Parts: sequence; C-alpha cells; structure tokens
Amino acid sequence: MSPVDSPWRYIVVEGVIGAGKTSLCRLLSESLGARLTLEVVEENPFLPKFYQDRAAYAFVTQNFFLLSRYQQQMNLVQMDLFDNSLVADYLFAKDRIFANINLSDDELRLYERLASILEERVRRPDLVVYLQASTEVLMTRIRWRGRSYERDMDVDYIQTLNEAYNYFFFHYDETPLLIVNTNELDFVKNRDHYADLLHRILQPFTGTQYYVPPWKEE
Repeated sequence: MSPVDSPWRYIVVEGVIGAGKTSLCRLLSESLGARLTLEVVEENPFLPKFYQDRAAYAFVTQNFFLLSRYQQQMNLVQMDLFDNSLVADYLFAKDRIFANINLSDDELRLYERLASILEERVRRPDLVVYLQASTEVLMTRIRWRGRSYERDMDVDYIQTLNEAYNYFFFHYDETPLLIVNTNELDFVKNRDHYADLLHRILQPFTGTQYYVPPWKEE
C-alpha cells in the first residue's frame, strides 16, 4: 500500500506508560512511509532499581534518560525532514514531567541546569498527539503487556504520573496538539478505529484540538 500524504513532517506521539504511544507510532510510520524513532527505555540500567526504590535511584535514572534522549535528538537534527518524514514516541520536553515528580529540590535544580542547555538544540515537532487514558485503563494495559521492570509499579505512582501529564499538556502550546482519549479506542485491533484516528491526524490545524470518535459524538 502506498504511503498517504501528510501535512506534518515530524509527528510525536506522547502519553503515560500504557497509553499506546509506541503502537500508534508503528502504525503511523507504516501508513505514512515515515522513519520511526522509538525511545530506548529497556537500555536504562537503573530503571528496574528505580521501580523498587524511587527515592534512591531517581536522579541517576532521570539523567540517564535525559542524556539518552538528547543523543537520539541530535541524530534527528542531522536528518533532512524535507526528504524524510518522521514519527517518534516521545517528546524531549516531557522529561521534565518525570523530573518534577521524582527528584528532590536540590536534584531538580541541578537537573534543570543541564536540561535547559540541552533543550536549545532539540528539534521541535510539527505535531504532537497526546494519548490520554484513565489510571485504571493504564494499569490494565501495563499488567497485560507484562514487562518485567514494570511489575512493581503501583497505582499511586501511575495516578500521579497521569495527573502530571494532563497538567503538562493542558499548558503546552509549543506546537499543534491533538488530544486523544483512548479509554474506548482500540486502534491496534480495530482497523476502523485506526482509520478514523488517522484521518483526523492528517487534518492540518493550529493550537490544541480534541479527537472525539464518531461513536462518542451521538
């Protein structure tokens, strides 16, 4: 199947753990014929320890992610997006969400100094798609996919993270933003769900808009 035309050269899909961002990125990459960039989560050696003892391992875990994401972003700076479209499953600026939740005041001040320097060179996407879901739905999806380093996640942490994401994107205005509630959306198994969402993503707009599935409009 030939790639469909898109008004966006660089699309970022965001959401809390379990929202479905990587799955949607894979589908979009295939539909648009776009290069796919995925966040390298499993390679963070501190992540399993962080989920067991967040206070002790938050700072090293956070800075490993920050530098790893920055290295990936520098590869994007060298890419000519006029010749290649791109879909990524994380927004560099979202790293601050985790930092504000997990770091102590002293750690956060040091982190902010480093993050501010790095952010100056990061490429801005053309569109951000934010996938929302309730904490209950997120926990169900996390358990279903059964990743070993996620087994110790507790509902309170996911709830805090979910609230922080909503707050971050409520105030986000750097790029066009499409907010998608995925509680009753299964774009992986239901092709009609995906086709309708893809159609909405491909409509150019400015500011922040919300995707409402046709079956929810009635």
